[in-house]
Amino acid sequence: MTSTASTVERAFRAALYDDTDTGLDTGASLLAADPAADAELTRRGAEFVATAWQRGWQPADVVRLVRRELEEEHVRLAAALIRAQAGQDRPRGRRWAAQLAELPEAAARESDRFSQATTVLELYRLLLRLPALEPLEEPRRAAGRAAGPAASRQLSRIRALLAKAEATGYPEEAEALTAKAQELMARHSVDEALLAAEAPAPDAPGACRIGVEPPYEQAKAVLLDAVAGANNCRAVWNEPYAFSTVVGFEADLEAVELLYTSLLVQATHAMTKAEAAQRAGGRKRTKTFRQSFLAAYAHRVGDRLAAAAETQVTQDLLPVLATRQIAVADRLERMFPETTTTRLRGVSDAAGWTEGARAADRAQVRVRPRLE
Repeated sequence: MTSTASTVERAFRAALYDDTDTGLDTGASLLAADPAADAELTRRGAEFVATAWQRGWQPADVVRLVRRELEEEHVRLAAALIRAQAGQDRPRGRRWAAQLAELPEAAARESDRFSQATTVLELYRLLLRLPALEPLEEPRRAAGRAAGPAASRQLSRIRALLAKAEATGYPEEAEALTAKAQELMARHSVDEALLAAEAPAPDAPGACRIGVEPPYEQAKAVLLDAVAGANNCRAVWNEPYAFSTVVGFEADLEAVELLYTSLLVQATHAMTKAEAAQRAGGRKRTKTFRQSFLAAYAHRVGDRLAAAAETQVTQDLLPVLATRQIAVADRLERMFPETTTTRLRGVSDAAGWTEGARAADRAQVRVRPRLE
């Protein structure tokens, strides 16, 4: 064993397999005193990242967890390690590439060597303890098929409509823009379903993870579940790691990601406005108001989406969509053979519930336009 590798191993033994501050300080001191060990330390970090991928994690998952558990300097270090490892990795598909492109930029290090080493070891501690997650494969497309320019243009239009809905201060305009975006999502989804039915090797359902971050994560998970169900997908919430796994076909996964994000932004805008009015009237219970507002919003939007979904598809399309629903359910069962249900907690503010329900009514999201 070389001296640099020996330094790293001794630092790891002191800091990574002992969760005390004393062990961390010992490991950081060893690394700070041996600059020649830096390259080996970085190489070992890339190995930790590669192991995370083997355990089912993806770049966005790691960044989200590091940001929640540690500090921004750890996030930047994790992003740098992920980028370095990507140069040695195999191609992993469009979603993975998009996550790499969204990694935060690295910042120049200004701290002393001991502080830098402490940051590295704290990050490696976290990476070392990552549990196994359900692996997500990129959804495969039928032989000879690829997303064409028409599909790209449609998705761009959907994103633009939702961006306008999020930015406007007028509820009626947000309602119209969101409804139009959902119509385009529905048409995109049905077009994909019909193409798959005609193809010799139909697409298989895929899966993606969507962050469901505190605070009020239960209500957000309920909202995401409602949006997923309305768009022919299924969602499973992982509370400890702050994400939901959504299973469905690619066009529908796109719709869920876009619509959930947009509805959450619109809900936040509406909640902030309603809360300001409440506080102007002398209220101070901000947390309970927000919790109840978002819970009501999620439930009411879910009710409206579910009601709309019952009457939006013509009889001739039912066999195609039923086949895809069975495929999604089968994939979900294989990924999550055991799931449990949970109840919303802490919903006790009547004014918050009323205002949240009103905001959801204003959103009036139609899940699927009737297809003639």
